[in-house]
Amino acid sequence: MARTDDRFRSAYNKLLDICSSMEVGDQLPPEIALANQMEVSRTIVRSALQKLDSEKIVRWEGRTKTLIRQPEAGHRLEPVDAHISAEELEKRFLEWILRFDVPAGTSLNVAQLSRQFGVPAHSLQEFLAGLSRFGLVERRARGGWTLSGFTAEFAIELSDFRMLLEMNAVRQLLQLPDDHDIWQKLASLKEQHEALREDLETRYHDFSMLDETFHTTVNSVVKNRFVVEAQKVISLIFHYHYMWDKRDERERNAAAIDEHLDWINAMIDKDPERSEAAALKHLRRSKETLLSSLRGHKHV
Repeated sequence: MARTDDRFRSAYNKLLDICSSMEVGDQLPPEIALANQMEVSRTIVRSALQKLDSEKIVRWEGRTKTLIRQPEAGHRLEPVDAHISAEELEKRFLEWILRFDVPAGTSLNVAQLSRQFGVPAHSLQEFLAGLSRFGLVERRARGGWTLSGFTAEFAIELSDFRMLLEMNAVRQLLQLPDDHDIWQKLASLKEQHEALREDLETRYHDFSMLDETFHTTVNSVVKNRFVVEAQKVISLIFHYHYMWDKRDERERNAAAIDEHLDWINAMIDKDPERSEAAALKHLRRSKETLLSSLRGHKHV
């Protein structure tokens, strides 16, 4: 279905190009000639002509197809396959601001950013509206958006909120029955952490993905739509933190792996006191390294 829609959009845009080369009042070629010229079926040509007629660009009466006005840029249809997913847009946008390329208070040009990220402008507007709930962007009184910025204050608030969510997740996880799939997932994560620790000299860059997987797995036991939405942003920010802060990366990742393993082992043993202590230790250290990164980039 997506491929069919993409062919239609491509054919429609080609018809717009044909119309742009004509004078108002000229007649479009017959359907079969258009189909041969654009290398599509007559069915797609008819669908595209129907849209031209509905947009009042062409008046289609029987075999007569008269150009009644020149098409404009806004009439063109974006190819379906050219647009990235909502998940990819989140990652690209957060990566962009977390590189510290964009200072707080920057006005966001939706048209420019939609081209940069490969999404329609309306999709970017919807994304920014959702992101505004977390304080990273805000809508201007007269329209448009402003980047509030990834500041030290934001990092502290985010880390503290993350701690609340994940400590709650640990408590819920420890109450799950023995046949729940979380225990097999934790056993698998333990093996992955141990394997990475054994080969850390050459694979320490892989920790960012493993860290994201681990925290996502722990939080997955909480079935709360608000937690899930907040956790997506938190997870992405901390994931990219490991990617753009390269100072002492191997040593930092080695310490985090050991902290993860202490936490995992405590949960597998179903020991609440050890589990919460290990979680707090790791989450507090993550907060400190996040703030340290901001200091290194002169944002604190």
